[in-house]
Amino acid sequence: MTERIVQTIRTVPLIRDEIAARRAAGATVGFVPTMGALHAGHTALVERAAREHDVVVVSIFVNPAQFNRAEDLEQYPRDEAADVKAAGAAGATICFTPSVTEIYPADFASSVQVRGPLTETLEGQDRGVGHFDGMATVVTILLNIVGADVAYFGAKDAQQALVVQRFVRDLRIPTEIVTSATVRDQDGLALSSRNARLTADGREQALAISAALQAAANAISNGSADSPEAASAAGIDRLRVAGITADYFMIADPLTLEPASQLSGTLLIACAATVDGVRLIDNLTVSANREAATANC
Repeated sequence: MTERIVQTIRTVPLIRDEIAARRAAGATVGFVPTMGALHAGHTALVERAAREHDVVVVSIFVNPAQFNRAEDLEQYPRDEAADVKAAGAAGATICFTPSVTEIYPADFASSVQVRGPLTETLEGQDRGVGHFDGMATVVTILLNIVGADVAYFGAKDAQQALVVQRFVRDLRIPTEIVTSATVRDQDGLALSSRNARLTADGREQALAISAALQAAANAISNGSADSPEAASAAGIDRLRVAGITADYFMIADPLTLEPASQLSGTLLIACAATVDGVRLIDNLTVSANREAATANC
């Protein structure tokens, strides 16, 4: 794809004016919200948006409200120049790079919350629902600022995508939410900005996460597991062999995230684990009719 000339805009009034001018000329707008540290998973979203829209906005904003620990926020990789270059090469038109005070002014006092299994299971149970409050609030702000026709999210963060779809529907935000498949390295590791913090040995160990998900999926699809608990045990055993203890390893309904009570229909297998001091998440979906498992990749 030919690299586009990218505008870097830092303030809300300027980006609203620019998008309004583009819309007045008949353009459609796609949006890819990111926290920077762009990798091939992000750029795949940008490339899809560029195929489907005249204008593509990529936001680069490390949202402090999504971090439980101050050290995680401090260690999060930041390289705006590299991110803007990568976004442009993938087809972005505008990079929105606001400061923290541009998004959260000193008198900011609002929050968007989603409750129920979508935010109280998996990441919500492990990290607390406040994690999703922070995400839902900033995504609502960004969607309102950009006013895109379509916003794109990755399937690796399946729970996040479901939460976004829910509050967009509940709040009548007129932006379509599209989820694109997880992008993986050739060895199966799901791409993540956090992977850059893994040592070579840690990265090798982290391969057990996708292998564990596949082990559980195989147990479901080949009939060797007769319950969600048995299928989960197959995955947990694979992690244990690699010296990893999962924060969670769950088989759930892919739309509600309620824990599966039986092996039927389409199921989401989700895992979070800390490897080499880095917390990683991954998931895949599987059909429980003994057909081949289908990973989100």
